[in-house]
Amino acid sequence: METSSTSGPITDEWCIEHFDYLAPEFARELHPTLARMRALCPVAHSDQHRGYWIATKYEDVLRVAQDWETFSSELGVSVPETQMTVQAIPEHVDPPLHRVYKRLINAYFTPAAVAPYEQPTRALVTRLIDDFVEAGTCDFLTDFARPFPGLAFFDLVLSAPSDQLAELNDLATKASMPNNPDARECWAALHKWIQDFVDLRRSQPTRGDVVDAILHAEIEGRPVTNAEILGLILLLILGGLETTAGALGHFMIRFCQDPEIPALLRRQPELVPAAVEELLRLEGSFIAIGRTARHDAEIAGHPIKRGDKVLIFWASANRDEAEFPAAAAFDLNRVSNRHIAFGAGPHRCAGSNLARLNLQVAVHEVVQRLTDLTLTAPVETLPFHSALNRSPLSVPISFTPGPRLGTA
Repeated sequence: METSSTSGPITDEWCIEHFDYLAPEFARELHPTLARMRALCPVAHSDQHRGYWIATKYEDVLRVAQDWETFSSELGVSVPETQMTVQAIPEHVDPPLHRVYKRLINAYFTPAAVAPYEQPTRALVTRLIDDFVEAGTCDFLTDFARPFPGLAFFDLVLSAPSDQLAELNDLATKASMPNNPDARECWAALHKWIQDFVDLRRSQPTRGDVVDAILHAEIEGRPVTNAEILGLILLLILGGLETTAGALGHFMIRFCQDPEIPALLRRQPELVPAAVEELLRLEGSFIAIGRTARHDAEIAGHPIKRGDKVLIFWASANRDEAEFPAAAAFDLNRVSNRHIAFGAGPHRCAGSNLARLNLQVAVHEVVQRLTDLTLTAPVETLPFHSALNRSPLSVPISFTPGPRLGTA
């Protein structure tokens, strides 16, 4: 029988039997709770959401992610089901068809393909910081982290109409936020926007971009269907919005709590790429994903039945001491940093190179321009949402006011 999971502090019994990944307490106490579960019950079974398994150790998480023949994405990635009105492709598709879709978009997100975005991305970051830098205070989530990735993606990758960028970014963000009471309406509106955008692009000359590649694709010898087009574009849109915004919010909280990190990166900007990797390991906002067992199997000796749901936690694997010594520490001198903040296996994030570019540009500019960073609310009072992605809803900060730079 399901037991309420939001009635008090997290207990051992809650971790072992009643774990609820949507619980507000878990959103606030993510890393301490996952550390407790790694020690107490590395593979647990919860009675919440009709029952599901939770894997928290690096070795187990990686194995489930890579074994798509046993643990399927196609049979369900959400616990419970999502309110999406369009199937996200290729995330909700398993190999071998998944590989066909993935090859279709991969060429547009290689390091070489995203490199030309660096200058316009830096100009966008400059413009966003200019809007609040003179005030010496802002809500970093509202004023920077949330608008930034969407505005960059819709403009640079999708070439969406410029007069729709802000509204579209807001709509996509609201659709992907868990526990939003208007989520179904937002999904439907986003679906309509994608369809209208596809119709518009079909009426225009080709540009040779990823949208054209999708519109004119052949899938296993047949023309791509409209549903496949909508699903592919939907996943492109959702792939980097809340995840990048959430990561930037977490990065800023850490910068305020550990001012030596931004000070180091200000002095040595060449360390920014390595710092972003370590911050992603520690503070990545893509915290988990769901899989469904195709047949009877086991995880670390626990019997998994055909049809069972399994939730694997990237955020826990990335702080597993068995893989990362002193796992909770920010350490730029790690011999190995095999983090899985972008996932693992065939469904690893196709846009990881674009996300890295966005994060590196943002971190570089933020630490150079915002000094004496301070949280203006106690960290324990910051609100979070949490599902498969975890993001602070607000990160109010103060800093030494600085000059506008313009975007020339």
